[in-house]
Amino acid sequence: MALITTQHLSKSFGAEDIFWDISLSIPHKARIGLVGPNGIGKTTLLKILMGVEEATSGEVFKARDLRIGYLPQTTNFSSSRTLWQVCEEAFESLLDLQDQLTKMEADLAANPQDADLLKRYGDLQNLFELRGGYAFETRIRQTLTGLSFPEYEWQRSLEQLSGGQRTRAVLAKLLLEQPDVLFLDEPTNHLDIQAIEWLESAIGELTSAVLIISHDRYFLDQVVNTVWEMLPQLETYRGNYSAYLTQREERYVRQIKEYETQQAFIEKEEDYIRRNIAGQNTRQAQGRRKRLERLLSEARLAAPKTQHHMHFRLNNVSRSGDIVIRTEAVQVGYPDDKKVLVELPDLILQRGECAAVIGPNGAGKTTLLKTLLGVLDPLSGEATLGSKVKIGYFAQAHEDLHPDWDLMKEIQMVSPGMLPAEVRDYLARFLFTEDDVYKKVGTLSGGEQGRLALACLALQGANLLLLDEPTNHLDIPSQEILQNMLKQFDGTILLVSHDRFLIDALASQVWYIYRENTTMDLFRGTYSEYRGWQQDQQNGPTVPAAVQPTSKPALIVEKTRKNTSNRERQRIKKVAELEGKIAKAESELAEVSTAMENAAGDAAAMQDLSEQYVALEENIAWLMKEWEELSEE
Repeated sequence: MALITTQHLSKSFGAEDIFWDISLSIPHKARIGLVGPNGIGKTTLLKILMGVEEATSGEVFKARDLRIGYLPQTTNFSSSRTLWQVCEEAFESLLDLQDQLTKMEADLAANPQDADLLKRYGDLQNLFELRGGYAFETRIRQTLTGLSFPEYEWQRSLEQLSGGQRTRAVLAKLLLEQPDVLFLDEPTNHLDIQAIEWLESAIGELTSAVLIISHDRYFLDQVVNTVWEMLPQLETYRGNYSAYLTQREERYVRQIKEYETQQAFIEKEEDYIRRNIAGQNTRQAQGRRKRLERLLSEARLAAPKTQHHMHFRLNNVSRSGDIVIRTEAVQVGYPDDKKVLVELPDLILQRGECAAVIGPNGAGKTTLLKTLLGVLDPLSGEATLGSKVKIGYFAQAHEDLHPDWDLMKEIQMVSPGMLPAEVRDYLARFLFTEDDVYKKVGTLSGGEQGRLALACLALQGANLLLLDEPTNHLDIPSQEILQNMLKQFDGTILLVSHDRFLIDALASQVWYIYRENTTMDLFRGTYSEYRGWQQDQQNGPTVPAAVQPTSKPALIVEKTRKNTSNRERQRIKKVAELEGKIAKAESELAEVSTAMENAAGDAAAMQDLSEQYVALEENIAWLMKEWEELSEE
């Protein structure tokens, strides 16, 4: 039997239909992801399933004595109790047994010969152990540590914690309680990557059914085996998020084909009826008209709907120099307290690369970005930008926006030459229509401010993008559009993000900052390759100097060294430069190869291209030899 089922569920606010005719079922141990555009009614559906809100029509059926746990996006939950005490509330029955055992121990100390009391104490102790009484404190420690609560915060009252920390406290208590059904609304919003990965593992071990609303595509990929998409009707897809993407595209193509086939049939029938209704074939035409009328009233297919999404691209960018960012012996931190947050290995970021900066909250990722941007001076060392570099900066808190300005003024400040009608048309691509363009920036939601910041960024013509959490507050369709736009970007990207799906799609190298010892790993490869390397390290050597290349040096890990010598820094710099030259030469080799295919029959052109091809192959072989020698050092 399912834990929760609904039949023909609908919800309206006044004359506006939010969703309608939703029938669903949540079985035992379900792992369901609920996705859809912002404002479609996902949170409202959750509240109706819990009984917090009433549906306009339809019914909800729940299993008897069902225990439901709910994590909202934000919580006002506060208490004078400490974080540890709040987590202990999940084990109220065990604490009750513990108190009874303590009292009985005192009684036994006074009456050690009482056989009946000794037997009752033994029975109660066995029950306490059976229910996990000797393990619940360990579970609390594991959960608080996994959700990135340092031990010094465990004895702080909830009143002293931030809003995000309180939301994490509620999540910790829910995971410890293990209700029959767990509803999680954006559970990763206040978590860093390390805590999200722990949460993925924790959910996998739960016996509860779990229904998750999330914009974190990588998280959904790891956790769910069913995806519900609200459009506003509910579409069901089997598998994780990646499987949903494939099935959605296949389903849409099939629906388009079925719709077009039916439209062609209708046109053909209507044409026959028009030509024959008054002629010799009147009876056949009348019969066809009746059948067509029945089809139109009972089985006519609606045209598949496409959602209104952002539609934009970055303005054409000028070409920067080959080296975009270079650092030497840089220490990142704030000058007022001189505390070092990150000590960088010597970095070289080449044109066309995307480096993703990841690490725990508070490790210094945003500070690193501001240092490279030139807003903050490094505590020591030097960070320089290459030639012809033009920076576009997307700030996490959108501090570059002006709260008292309207949207029209914000865009005209970035692009003064745009006429008002052009500004309105441009803002419509970012889903700001009609009177929305005259709203004050300060009144916009987090997602709306994110879209406005992207609108400003797209006009700047930058060839180096510094992006600080660009997908925060964006719904999944907007994230997909942003990802595709960044994939097509011709310049260089430095990305700070918890969005592992975006990182995996874009990053050619990963910079991981360790908060504990202020060091940083530089890994040349995708995020998936980095995760694979991390897992290998658990059973292998601590940090290899390099992974053996196949056709090119794809994966390298460099660790920060406190006392890196001049010679070592030069070696690292030379390795990075060689990698850039190898990548460039291989790209040129591919272009020459394509040109040779197109030049078939032109002997003179083929001769010239063949000579170029041989010269490039020899150059790559020489560069690879030098790279291998330096890497072996």
